[in-house]
Amino acid sequence: MSRVISVANQKGGVGKTTTALNIGAAFVARGRRVLLIDMDPQECLTASLKIPTPEVGQSLSEVLLGEVPLARILVEGCGMSLAPAGADLAETEVRLLAEPAGEAALREALTALTVAFDYIIIDCPPSLGLLTLNTLTAAHEVLIPTQTEYLALRRLGAILRTIAKVQKRLNPILRVAGILPTLYDGRTLHAREVLLQIHQALGSEHRIFNPIPRSVRFAEAPVMGRPIFEYANALEGAHAYRPLAEEPEK
Repeated sequence: MSRVISVANQKGGVGKTTTALNIGAAFVARGRRVLLIDMDPQECLTASLKIPTPEVGQSLSEVLLGEVPLARILVEGCGMSLAPAGADLAETEVRLLAEPAGEAALREALTALTVAFDYIIIDCPPSLGLLTLNTLTAAHEVLIPTQTEYLALRRLGAILRTIAKVQKRLNPILRVAGILPTLYDGRTLHAREVLLQIHQALGSEHRIFNPIPRSVRFAEAPVMGRPIFEYANALEGAHAYRPLAEEPEK
C-alpha cells in the first residue's frame, strides 16, 4: 500500500513545493515508485517539473469533483508521476464546500492507486482551507516545512492545531512526521535563534529534522525542470534532503 505524505504549512514561502519535489526525487533514487500531487492553485509543483498548465478535463480539479479518475490525468516527469494542478483549482475548492464529505474527495480519488505507488507526496496550498483539509484527510503523515524566521515560527501553532482536529474528527491514523526547518542561513544570529526556539518549543513532542540550508540553487532548479539532485547534486542542501526519504520507513 502507498504511504501518503502531506507537505503542509499555511504560510507561503517556506519551501513546501521544493520539499515535496525533492523528497519525491530522493525516493525515486532509492528505487521507489512515486506519485506527486499538486494541490496548490498556484501550480508551483506542476511548473517545477516544466509541465504545461493542463487543459480542461486533465487536471486535479475534475478528479476532486468526481468527473474523471485520478489515473487519467497523470503525467510523467523526472521519474515520477504527477497529478497536475489546474488554474481552476481555487474554484474547485469553493464547489467542494457544497459537496457531502467534500473534505474526503482526495482520499476517495486515491483509493484506486494505493497499490500502484510506494509513496504519494502531496504539495499543499499556503492556507488551511478545504484543499489542505483534503490532503490531511488523505495522508498517513504530514511533514511541516517552516522557514527559520520569526514570522514563520509564529504560524506553526495554527497548522499543529488543525492537524490535531483532523486526527480527532476525520483521520485518526494521521501523524506528524516532523518539522523541517528550511531556508536556513546559519551565518545569521536570527536564524540560529529561531532554530533553537523551534527545538525548545516543539522538540519534546515532535521530531525536528536537520535544517535545509538556504541556496539560490533551489530557486534555479525549477527553471530547468529538475529536482536539486539533478541540477546541483553536490550542494549541501541536496544532501540534507536525502535522509528525509528514509524517515517514513523507520
